[in-house]
Amino acid sequence: MRLKRTLAVTAALVSLASLTACRDSRNIDLGTGGKPHLKIMIGGISKVIYLPGQLAQQLGEYEKQGLDVELFDQPSGANAETSLLAGEVQAVVGFYDHTIDLQAKEQCLTSVVQFSNVPGEAEMVASAKAPAIQSGKDFRGKNLGVTSLGSSTDFLTKALASRGGVDGKDYTPVKVGAGQTFISAMQQGSIDAGMTTDPTIAQLTNTGQAKILYDMRTVEGTRAALGGLYPASSLYMSCEIVKRYPDVVQKLTNAFVDSLKWLKSHTPEQVADVMPPSFAGGDKALYVKSLRDSLPMFTPDGRMDPAGARNVLSVLGASSSNVKPKKDQIDLSKTYTTQFVDAALTRSAR
Repeated sequence: MRLKRTLAVTAALVSLASLTACRDSRNIDLGTGGKPHLKIMIGGISKVIYLPGQLAQQLGEYEKQGLDVELFDQPSGANAETSLLAGEVQAVVGFYDHTIDLQAKEQCLTSVVQFSNVPGEAEMVASAKAPAIQSGKDFRGKNLGVTSLGSSTDFLTKALASRGGVDGKDYTPVKVGAGQTFISAMQQGSIDAGMTTDPTIAQLTNTGQAKILYDMRTVEGTRAALGGLYPASSLYMSCEIVKRYPDVVQKLTNAFVDSLKWLKSHTPEQVADVMPPSFAGGDKALYVKSLRDSLPMFTPDGRMDPAGARNVLSVLGASSSNVKPKKDQIDLSKTYTTQFVDAALTRSAR
């Protein structure tokens, strides 16, 4: 009995400590010297789609704005979102669609800077399976790779299946992560096809192991696959943090807007030279190719395309079990803001 009471007390103390830590980390530490400290989770730090997060660090843009930014790597966007909700970080570099999905669950997140208006993803099919998988209608009965359940790759896979007349229950989503774990799953036959990004796309096509079924790295490919633009990679934060710390959010936005401008005025080779060598995975030439294929997806200024936001809601409203029953109640104006980007652009235009 004494042991049970001790365990119960210990559990209660751990729970209380966890809750206290969450409350504390929902605030931004403004620092004794007035230099705000921010923790940002990136849903796959080496993925090209999330390049602005690390690029701003490499260019010194956070420092220029007087910010102390700590970056964390979480390969799954769904887990990055969980870290934000738990108060472990104050911002996420991840997909905009999480803000809509979470509003359906009565949580308020908002995209502050929109890095791209297309997913930057591709549905890859194992070369041996390519003759049998020609479109989403062929997903029935297949094992389809996603980074994790509840991730944006999961959302997009459901959308492609739905547009092909295939219900989410008619195929098997398989959690395979990204990079080498995704490649290994395809090599071993654990998945027939799967959703991934560069540089994994470049690695698979370069070796001939897989072919692109849907290429959503371009505007044309995204419109063909999803019926319109699909704003994806973004910086999103809790609505509470944005409201409480507008000055800090503005500085963070300035850093990203300046990074996006730099990105548009430099070559893939120059971008590769700036990024950490580890991002190239030992093959710089292949990394440059993946950059060349994916860099056009980034917005020049960080602004959201309103029609694209509406299309994301339309896509999720047709394919997401969370959003579908509440799609008419979703308030898109709460899922993104252009307030800080507009101010950053005005500042730089002076």
